[in-house]
Amino acid sequence: MAGVFKAYDIRGIYGETITEDLVEKIGKAFVTFVKCKTVVIGRDMRPHSAPLFDALTRGLTALGANIIDIGLCSTPMCYHACGKLNADASIMITASHNSAEWNGMKFTREQAIPISGATGIADLERIVNEESYDALATTPGTISSYDIMPEYTELVASCADLSKPINIVADMGNAVGSIEAKTIDNLVSMDKMFEELDGTFPNHEANPLNTATLADLQANVKAGDYDFGVSFDGDADRAGFVDENGEIIPMDIISALIAEDLLSHEKGVIFYDLRSSWSVKEVIEENGGTPMMSRVGHAFIKQQMRDNNAIFAGELSGHYYFRINFFTESSAMAVLCVANIVSKSDKKLSELIAPIQRYFASGEINSEVADTDTVLDMIRNDYGTDGRMFELDGVSVEYSDWWLNVRSSNTEPLIRLNVEAKTKEVMEAKRDELLAKIRG
Repeated sequence: MAGVFKAYDIRGIYGETITEDLVEKIGKAFVTFVKCKTVVIGRDMRPHSAPLFDALTRGLTALGANIIDIGLCSTPMCYHACGKLNADASIMITASHNSAEWNGMKFTREQAIPISGATGIADLERIVNEESYDALATTPGTISSYDIMPEYTELVASCADLSKPINIVADMGNAVGSIEAKTIDNLVSMDKMFEELDGTFPNHEANPLNTATLADLQANVKAGDYDFGVSFDGDADRAGFVDENGEIIPMDIISALIAEDLLSHEKGVIFYDLRSSWSVKEVIEENGGTPMMSRVGHAFIKQQMRDNNAIFAGELSGHYYFRINFFTESSAMAVLCVANIVSKSDKKLSELIAPIQRYFASGEINSEVADTDTVLDMIRNDYGTDGRMFELDGVSVEYSDWWLNVRSSNTEPLIRLNVEAKTKEVMEAKRDELLAKIRG
């Protein structure tokens, strides 16, 4: 059981650290902690997601909770069902982009408000360890089924604003992106890769952040006549994009494009995570929006969105959050927003993003360190005195021609570095200087 209770979810190796016995106990702990009467449960295509569903429902119903089983689905669909059906909570059985031997669960309260390590996952761990569950219900809860696809499809379609036909390639990675993408089948022409659901991931891991997984998508786009390509991660709450030439588009640049599309309909607050390019803030401002910076992590971003009634938020990792989906992710909406922008222009996607790619970014670089606090202190002392320093998430320092962010991992002894500059030469020099200090 050690180590499966994470900062944002529960995750482990099936049959070793994630077992039916543990998941049944987590079900009991969940009802004990959340005091929920109705729980939406969705699951991904992994072979062990079905037996874990059975175990989870045993625990939940034993304490009287009623289950709304929405079956195989994407994580965004599970979030939508929680809000749409006015359930008290939701649980998505998935290990996201992790490889086949992994599984886990993502939790929300009512209205798809996330439960993170700080807001409940640590409590679930304590209750399981202490076995301090509420008493068994005199009448066990029930299990009913519900098809959320029609409502979710209608919501996604409400984002469509297409001026001409759009032709794309979508890499499903043999995961539930296949289900997420069905919502836009009638809106864009879509050639589908690795569409068959197969939780053993026979073609590649479903993780667009690992750019090696995009090779097949890039090749297909280059070989055909497409407006762009998209790749979904394992539970389809993230998406990665390539342009019409098969070139990978940084995920923060996609945030800027989506912001541009949404702000053409409504002005308001849009969040971007603090690793994003300066250009994201600039594009939001240029299109009449109010840019606001967020720390990294879906639980923080979703709360800040709610507090400010934000229209949208984008994260460098490819999470795209929409107010109309209860301030949670929707990869299908993200695809549609990009399609909207391309369809309304006589320019190709590569031409549309060129003016947004104004600066030079290092990308996120990880370094193993003995003590993350020592590194953060070093950054404060060496850089915080002559630049504008802030500590929203780790340590950020901004100068006139470059900026840095250094933060520690939630889960590993890692320091994560991001650098951006107005010239490639300055970015590379500062990146190398910082890495030498961090790793020295």
